Amino acid sequence: MCSWCWAFRPLWHSLKEQLPEQVNVTYLLGGLAPDSKLPMQPELQQQIEKHWRTIQKRVPGTKFNFEFWQRCTPRRSTYPACRAVIAVRAQDALIEDAMLLAIQQAYYLQARNPSDDDVLITCAGSIGLDEKQFASDLNSPETEQQLLHEIALSRSIGAHGFPSLILEKEGCYHPIAVDYRDAARMLNEIHHLLSEC
Repeated sequence: MCSWCWAFRPLWHSLKEQLPEQVNVTYLLGGLAPDSKLPMQPELQQQIEKHWRTIQKRVPGTKFNFEFWQRCTPRRSTYPACRAVIAVRAQDALIEDAMLLAIQQAYYLQARNPSDDDVLITCAGSIGLDEKQFASDLNSPETEQQLLHEIALSRSIGAHGFPSLILEKEGCYHPIAVDYRDAARMLNEIHHLLSEC
């Protein structure tokens, strides 16, 4: 549910396809905004909507459905969507990215609120998961524990923003500067770090 991550998605996939074979990709969930049932304050809604418009200008081709702000009751709560990704992994880790995309499309293109469990359950069903099992896993103590572990781990390795790219090499973590327009710059940085002794 990070709008900059949504904008980065096309270039990230381009970069991922060009990564050297020895680089294994692992997603970590960073949390962003803890659970809340409270509606987002109007000032924060306006601020986030303004971010969407800024992103559209800075990252050409990024689309948002601004009807979200009228059709939904926005909440500053991204942990449910994070838990949804973990619940998907429990059924089929190979379709983790499909769930990420389903959540992003629901939020940014279909004006549905992925802070709501029913939206997440529908997303899971849309990618072929057992909705009943997913609903059971979504808010389980094990899923919550895994989320808290990933948030702590992501912070400990230097992932302080969204999105973040970190290259781990021999137990050392190297942040890669995120570029929303040029995969080659990130790829060059990764090659350089991998070639260093």
